[in-house]
Amino acid sequence: MKLNLKRPLAFFDLEATGVNVGSDRIVEIAVLKAMPDGSEVILTKRINPEIPIPLVTSLIHGIYDEDIKDAPTFAQAAEEIASFIGDADLAGYNSNKFDIPMLLEEFLRVGIDFDMSDRKFVDVQNIFHQMEQRTLKAAYKFYCEKDIINAHSAEADIRATYEVLLAQLDKYADADFEDKQGVKSKPVQNDVDALHQFTNLNKVVDFAGRMVYNENGEEVINFGKHKGRTVEQVFDAEPSYYAWMKQGDFPLYTKKKLEEIWNRWSKKKDEQRQNRQPNQVSKHTTAQNKPKEKPAQPINNDMLEQLKMKFGK
Repeated sequence: MKLNLKRPLAFFDLEATGVNVGSDRIVEIAVLKAMPDGSEVILTKRINPEIPIPLVTSLIHGIYDEDIKDAPTFAQAAEEIASFIGDADLAGYNSNKFDIPMLLEEFLRVGIDFDMSDRKFVDVQNIFHQMEQRTLKAAYKFYCEKDIINAHSAEADIRATYEVLLAQLDKYADADFEDKQGVKSKPVQNDVDALHQFTNLNKVVDFAGRMVYNENGEEVINFGKHKGRTVEQVFDAEPSYYAWMKQGDFPLYTKKKLEEIWNRWSKKKDEQRQNRQPNQVSKHTTAQNKPKEKPAQPINNDMLEQLKMKFGK
């Protein structure tokens, strides 16, 4: 089956030093770019992560420190990777939770603002888990009746992922799916927009899942003591929460999206202050009754420790 594409769809897979998006680094990336005309192009690169690869991780993907000591760093390879992907939509296996946030973190770390605003994201694992609930190895066996050769190498895994999606489109072309509200549909269609919607049922703001969208399209905190409250509500009640998250151990893309919300919220507050009717009380009376405001203090280590104790992740 040929994918019905309006623009390229880039399947990609990462091997890394670990699974912590904020602190681990990419050691290999493979991108299979499916083109609207049915052709395919592949880019595979080893990356020097500039930190040691833990042995337990090397035993999984087979990449050791000596294998990548002469490879380019991500900073050296980033422009080529970004250019190869171009304006393509993105697809992968568990890509929404790991590969996309990891790649974004690496791009932001080297100063490349990889635009995500107009892309579609197809997570093949989400189709599989919602329809069959298995692993990639089992998915390949189940859908393609094959065993993955060289499993956990980026190119082998991404080739298997690509073939699994094609088989899923065949198998579920007329299959019904019932969501949690009891609504039935046929969501697995040969259409990237439909696949994007079906594989992104949990609408995350930052891919790491620290913030999600609610039914009204508002950004909501998805962890800790403020879980379930909109980000703007949290800013209204405790503006210091913004400083705590900005200084905390959160992914750079989470902080980027948080800053966008903060700037929007701050602009709204400024407009509200400007539109407020002048107070009828005389300036003299107001000045007498108004408590003296303390000048804003710069953030220091003591303040950050207090915020950490107060909010704790």
